Amino acid sequence: MKNLTAIIEQAEEGGYFAYCPEVSGANGQGETIEECFEDLRLAIQLIFEELREQAIAKVSSKVIYKEIAFL
Repeated sequence: MKNLTAIIEQAEEGGYFAYCPEVSGANGQGETIEECFEDLRLAIQLIFEELREQAIAKVSSKVIYKEIAFL
């Protein structure tokens, strides 16, 4: 599985804010670092799922597509 970068910062109003520079729009927040990290992880997962669904919807039924696992 490919590793991505999580940048976690302490929020001025309390808690934490995180983002992933490799995935545009992926961010998370939480009261603890663990909550923030999990929120970011879920955001990345949702973004990838949405991008995958959009890409598959555009694919012709005459093509072959396979999933790729990144190590």
